[in-house]
Amino acid sequence: MKLIVVTGGVISGVGKGIATASIAKILKEYGFSVTCIKIDPYINYDAGTLRPTEHGEVWVTEDGGEIDQDLGNYERFLNQDIPKKNNITTGQIYKTIIDRERNGEYLGETVQFIPHVPDEIKKRILDAGKGFEFVVLEIGGTVGDYENIPFLFAAKSLQIEMGRENVANVLVSYVPVPPNIGEMKSKPTQHSIRLLNENGIDVDFVLCRAIAPIDDVRKRKIGLYANIVSENIISAPDVKSIYEVPLNFEKEKLGEKLMKRLGAKKRKEPDWTAWQKLTDRILNPKKRIDVAIVGKYVDIGNYELADSYISVNQSLDHAGAYAGAGINIHWVDSKKLENVANTAVLRNYSGIIVPGGFGSSGIEGKINAIRFARENNIPYLGLCYGLQLAVVEFARNVCGMKAHTTEVDPETEDPVIAVLESQKKILQERHYGGTMRLGSYAAALKPSMILELYRKTGRLGRDMKKLSLIKDDFRIGNVKGDTVVLERHRHRYEVNPSYIAKLEAKGLSFPGFHETKEGTKLMEFIEIPKHKFFAATQAHPEFKSRLEDPSPLFCGFVEACMKK
Repeated sequence: MKLIVVTGGVISGVGKGIATASIAKILKEYGFSVTCIKIDPYINYDAGTLRPTEHGEVWVTEDGGEIDQDLGNYERFLNQDIPKKNNITTGQIYKTIIDRERNGEYLGETVQFIPHVPDEIKKRILDAGKGFEFVVLEIGGTVGDYENIPFLFAAKSLQIEMGRENVANVLVSYVPVPPNIGEMKSKPTQHSIRLLNENGIDVDFVLCRAIAPIDDVRKRKIGLYANIVSENIISAPDVKSIYEVPLNFEKEKLGEKLMKRLGAKKRKEPDWTAWQKLTDRILNPKKRIDVAIVGKYVDIGNYELADSYISVNQSLDHAGAYAGAGINIHWVDSKKLENVANTAVLRNYSGIIVPGGFGSSGIEGKINAIRFARENNIPYLGLCYGLQLAVVEFARNVCGMKAHTTEVDPETEDPVIAVLESQKKILQERHYGGTMRLGSYAAALKPSMILELYRKTGRLGRDMKKLSLIKDDFRIGNVKGDTVVLERHRHRYEVNPSYIAKLEAKGLSFPGFHETKEGTKLMEFIEIPKHKFFAATQAHPEFKSRLEDPSPLFCGFVEACMKK
């Protein structure tokens, strides 16, 4: 196994995750088996309880992990599933060590930072990388953060154990151009290199993030300071699409330089034709459409944070590349739509999406947006909470019920969305995410528009093959037949089966469900057949969308928007 350690300098959010994913993509294109690991130095056990407006989106893995959003970038670039063990946090490390100490597993030994913390980190890295030829390891945060010290120590220790010839260190550093100076400054990058050196890590490559390509003068300056050849200082300028990044790295022969540094030889000649074609479709679309994403995780202070819904954003790009359309995304704060008069702004958009979320903030604004889409025949796609609120909206405004979700109003007269007692009991007994459904679940589809979308994009056949690999009958349930699909979930509340017949009688269709081993049917999809495109899912299809394999629901939504 060969290990590439990616660290960041100067500021967070500089693009380490995209750089890590791009390096992995290059190595895979060279014919190697590759995986990625993300280290998050926070003390939280996982990302499940973190605020999206501060940390960004919570990514969900096939096996039910609530993970940092960078794992989403890894999956999107590699077009392969990555398990939850590939996300390592400080909280996981210390909890494991303390649990072992309390259980007497150290046999009276004094438990200390060295060797126990680095040893646990190394153990987890090696376990996640087992069976792969290359492991690209991203250490979150920036060089100099106190909480990164254990992980840098472990990375150095792994280099000693594995041999310098099998470990390469890559620094992703921001090179600013202060507007009042008008010159690209390399000093912050030099300080980052020095801090890494103080932790015993010698930098092999520096990926220079900047608003423009870095010039030869700065390359030589950084190279001299880092004691590396200037050709290993790689330019990483801002791009319009993240999918340009591996192509740009290849222009500077980063893959070949990594091969040389690690003594490896390409297994095959890379073929970037398909990747380049899809990227070009994103950059130079024949047509552009405007899509409104109505959510509540939009603002933090005076700024907007699109990272709260990064997978929805990327899924639209994937579907756009598939359909030949560029997507102009407009973030609409649902709180501003709580006044019905303000929903008129939604006429400006070709389609409306209500993504996932929790809680009551902005909920009436989302319901108003859904009603506007339904009544004005505007393509609508609901994701998780977007399905639940679509059911609430339909129950209220078509069926005349006094409906709500018990998440917001536990005393509602018509609890069309609720935690089902049977489901709650099952989940609590299995100790799987408390009362939350997490990870991939199977759903049987009836003849419908949604079924045809899964069939058209080829996902139906691939998901049927995957079913045979899933050993956990908890996720498969009683779902049988030849029209089964798999999507990832992260939710607690379900459509109340007591109301399904009433909703169907008024024209709301439920074309897909998951049936538990105990016989409880959990509704997975809804659609309104006579509408131009009105579909929603209890799942998060954005977590399985990739540039080379776009989500069927997003593809159908974008195509409907293009027709509008």
